[in-house]
Amino acid sequence: MKIIILGAGQVGGTLAEHLAHEDNDITVVDVDSKRLRELHNRLDIRTVIGTASYPMVLRQAGGEDADMLIAVTSSDEVNMVACQVAHTLFRTPTKIARVRAAAYLTRKGLFSNEAFPVDVLISPEQVVTDHIRRLIEYPGALQVLEFAGGQLQLVAVKAYYGGPLVGQELGFLRRHMPNTDTRVAAIYRRNRAMIPHGDTVIEADDEVFFIAAKRDIRAVMGELRKVERDFRRIVIAGGGNIGQRLAEHLEHSHQVKIIEHDLERCTVLSERLDRTVVLHGSATSKRLLIEENIEDCDIFCALTNDDEVNIMSSMLAKRLGAKKVLTLINNAAYVDLVQGGEIDIAISPQQATIGGLLTHVRRGDIVNVHSLRRGAAEAIEAIAHGDSRSSKVVGRTIDEIDLPAGTTIGAVVRGKEVLIAHGDVVVESGDHVILFVIDKRRIRDVERLFQVGLTFF
Repeated sequence: MKIIILGAGQVGGTLAEHLAHEDNDITVVDVDSKRLRELHNRLDIRTVIGTASYPMVLRQAGGEDADMLIAVTSSDEVNMVACQVAHTLFRTPTKIARVRAAAYLTRKGLFSNEAFPVDVLISPEQVVTDHIRRLIEYPGALQVLEFAGGQLQLVAVKAYYGGPLVGQELGFLRRHMPNTDTRVAAIYRRNRAMIPHGDTVIEADDEVFFIAAKRDIRAVMGELRKVERDFRRIVIAGGGNIGQRLAEHLEHSHQVKIIEHDLERCTVLSERLDRTVVLHGSATSKRLLIEENIEDCDIFCALTNDDEVNIMSSMLAKRLGAKKVLTLINNAAYVDLVQGGEIDIAISPQQATIGGLLTHVRRGDIVNVHSLRRGAAEAIEAIAHGDSRSSKVVGRTIDEIDLPAGTTIGAVVRGKEVLIAHGDVVVESGDHVILFVIDKRRIRDVERLFQVGLTFF
C-alpha cells in the first residue's frame, strides 16, 4: 500500500515506524528537515521537506497514485486543507486527518465531500480521555480496551502477591470460576512475552492480559489481584482539553478537582463545568496539595502538556498520600522508565492514538486495532467472511486455524453472543474475531487469514 504521512512528530513518526516494517511504501512530509533526516536514517522510507497542504509538495510525495493520506501535523487547518487538496487534485481514495479543536469537530456536515473531504477523523484528546475514563472505571487495570461495540473487553493487570491465582496454573481459573468464561491472551514476565497454556503458572508481578465479556471483567480482576475499591475522589492536574473532557465525564458521578496554573483558563473551566472544583495554582506545589487533602485522593491524574510537571507532580502527590497516580507522558521513551515505581500508570497519547490509525491501514476487514505495551503487541478485531472453501478461518474450529507464531485468538463475537475462544469453537461468516499478536512481524500473516479467496462470490 502506498501511504503518505503528513507530519513527522510523535504520532507521524510512530506510525511510520509501525508501517515501514509491513511492506508498505511510506513517504513522510514535514517542514522540519532534522526530524525527517532522523526518520530516514532509522527507517526505509522516503521523506519530503515542505508544507504538507501545498499541491506541489503533495505531488512530490507521490499524491497522484497514493492509496492513503494520513494528515497528522500539529495544525488542524493544514491537515484539513491537505485532505481537500488530495481529494480535488488526486482523488486519493482514503484520507485521514487528526483534528483537535472542538470548534471544528462539533460542526455538523463540515467533514464531507461537499466541504472538507475527510474519510476518518482522529481526535487524540477524545481517544486519550476515553482511555483514562476506562482505567478509572476499573481500579487496578493498566489498560482497558473495548471490542464489538463494548460487548467484550481486553484488560491488562499486574498480578500481586496474595492474589488467588498467583502460584496457580491457568487451568485452575476455569475450575475456580465455572460460571465465568475468560481467556488469558498473553503474559508479560520481566518484559518478555509468553503465550500462555493451561499449565502456565501465574507469578507475582506478571502483566496479565485477559479477555472476557464486559459483565465479567471485575470478577476476573478479583482473581488476579487484590480487589481495589472504586475511585470516588479524583484530582486532575491540568485543565486543558483532556483535563476538561475528563472532568465533564466524571463530575456527576465522582468528586472532581482540577488544578490549573493559568488564571484565564480557570475562569473558562469554572463556567463550563457544573460540579468540578477549579483551583488556581501549580500542581507541583506541596502546600497546595496538602491544603486540598491530597491524602484523601483516590487517583491523581497529571494531564498537563509538560512531561516534567506531570512526572514531578505525580511523584509528589504519591508521597503525600494519593492512593494512585496516573501520568500523561508525551515522550514515549519516558513511559517504561517511570511506570511501576511511584507512578502507577503512565500513558503515551501517541500509542493511545495509533490504534485508531492502524485500523484503517490494515488489509482485510479489520474494524479495530489497539496498540499494546507501548507498541510491542497488537490486539486486532477482524470480521470473518466467505465459506470453508474461500476462507482460512470460516468453518474451522479455533484449534484447526493455522495461526502465525506469537498469535492467539481470544474470543469470537457473534451478534450479541460472546464466545470465549476454546479449541472447539467454530468460526462462522460474519463473526468478529479478536486476536492478540505479540510478534509484530506476523501482522501481515494475520491479515491474510481474513482475506477472502477467489472462490467467494
